[in-house]
Amino acid sequence: MVALRSIPIALAALWANKMRSALTILGVVIGVAAVIIMVSIVEGFKGKIIREFEGLGTSLIIIFFDPSEASRRAGLRISGLTMEDAEAIEAQCPLIKRASPELSVPSKVAYGGRDMDVQVKGVVPEYRETRSVSLLMGRFINHRDMETWSKAVVIGYEVYEKLFLARGLNPIGADLKIGPVSGTIVGVLAKKGRAFDEDYDKAVYVPLTSAHKRVFGSRWVSVIFAQAVSPDRAEEACDQVWRVLMRRHGNRPDFVVDTQMRLMQTVGRILGVLAMVLGGIAGLSLLVGGIGIMNIMLVSVTERTREIGIRMAVGAKRRHILMQFLTESATLSGAGGLVGITIGCVVSWVVGNTFKEQMPTEITLWSILLAFGFSVGVGLFFGIYPAYKAAKLDPIVALRYE
Repeated sequence: MVALRSIPIALAALWANKMRSALTILGVVIGVAAVIIMVSIVEGFKGKIIREFEGLGTSLIIIFFDPSEASRRAGLRISGLTMEDAEAIEAQCPLIKRASPELSVPSKVAYGGRDMDVQVKGVVPEYRETRSVSLLMGRFINHRDMETWSKAVVIGYEVYEKLFLARGLNPIGADLKIGPVSGTIVGVLAKKGRAFDEDYDKAVYVPLTSAHKRVFGSRWVSVIFAQAVSPDRAEEACDQVWRVLMRRHGNRPDFVVDTQMRLMQTVGRILGVLAMVLGGIAGLSLLVGGIGIMNIMLVSVTERTREIGIRMAVGAKRRHILMQFLTESATLSGAGGLVGITIGCVVSWVVGNTFKEQMPTEITLWSILLAFGFSVGVGLFFGIYPAYKAAKLDPIVALRYE
């Protein structure tokens, strides 16, 4: 009851000094807004990465070349991944449904006087299933293309859009220049967007054998994507793949085998820690705001010494005075928290909608509640000393104060 009766008194006191109150809460406003913005950006990236992982499928196993520092120090000969490694994985691992090797190299493509920079990917027919891509028109790379080292090319949506759709041209059957060689377009992928550092739409796809023999003149592959028979057997399948590759590579651990779920959990943990660190850094400005509130409350106690004396003389108890000043402090910081939440949410929404791909944002209820609770807590904490000082005033001395 004492707290409820103190609220209108506190609001009246704060309203009487509107400009000072507004300047006092500025630090809290900035701190809360910064917490909301920082956490929303990290949560946005976290959600985007998790969705991208889930889009690849929960049974996916990723194998990539990674010569370890230990191997180099030991003087071991380092080899890369090859198409034969993928074939061995598919043939010798009962828990692997399919394996899709991939070679990815940046290059330039051109058609009809226009060109653009893309990723040229040497892929196998299984790529379509393991990477969950769909066709807009035409067909995908098939086994006959692989056997004959054909010049078949499948283009991503952005390549189709810039080189053909913008001019109303049909890409199927067109000859596309890829670096020093050319190929015939047989299909166009539906729009898929980015996943991690890979842009499916800004890429062209050729048979892996053709990439090795006609385009790049290399037998290595960048990565192998394998699909386990089921998500719950992915860890066992991962162990099988490891054993097969260790035999093929002469017991040299110059590769990494990981499951999609493992990578997703690792990324989630890293981003969770990052959110806490950034939120903590932004929270420091809340503490600065709290110190500002304490300073102003101390000034207020000094200015209102006579008022405090009069209230005590007409019957107000020390706990009433204590509660009044604590309520004023909490109201100041709470108001700053609400303004900061509003600004933080608006800025996060604008950033998320303006830079959807580069900087996604996700406003979470827990970050709003945490920021508001912390702002009120800061106000209460830094209001304790001024309130205690006010409550301890001697009424007789206070009444004499000018």
